[in-house]
Amino acid sequence: MPVPVSRILLLLLLVMTTALGPAPAGAADSLSGYLLSSGDKVRIAVFGEPDLSVSERVSDRGTISYPLLGEIKAAGLSASDLERLITSRLKGPYLVDPKVTVSVEEYREFFVMGQVNRPGSYPYAPGLTVRKAVSIAGGFTERASRGKIFLVSEKSPQEERKVSENDAIGPGDTVVVKESFF
Repeated sequence: MPVPVSRILLLLLLVMTTALGPAPAGAADSLSGYLLSSGDKVRIAVFGEPDLSVSERVSDRGTISYPLLGEIKAAGLSASDLERLITSRLKGPYLVDPKVTVSVEEYREFFVMGQVNRPGSYPYAPGLTVRKAVSIAGGFTERASRGKIFLVSEKSPQEERKVSENDAIGPGDTVVVKESFF
């Protein structure tokens, strides 16, 4: 009797993960310590279950809609936390041993305002710095003060801190370029 392809693929996956050893801490997260929030788009894949593999954007309420499970609170969770949550809810009533992976497909936007040529919101990409963000926004205007650049972090929206062009920014952050008086 022939062995089903799904069993062969599962065995191959098991052999590969055993040979490679444990994944580094935080490997499931694209950014170290990154927590999902409204606007992020996540890709959820369940091995061998194409109907349960979806891409969903985190809603303004901080939830995603997932087949069989309905609304799931995703805001405030890391990708690996969401992975564990979905695995635990699928295991038993729906699947015997679900293999779930969650990754961030699109990060929420960042914002640039003040003395730049094209202020507005832009798609975030890992590794973004203030210099790159200003460049994406069309560069500094003639009146921009390169010494007066501030960052309003999504984590602490009441606090505006001075930054340099080499400082990193995150999804949801706002870069503010002040005006020079000379």
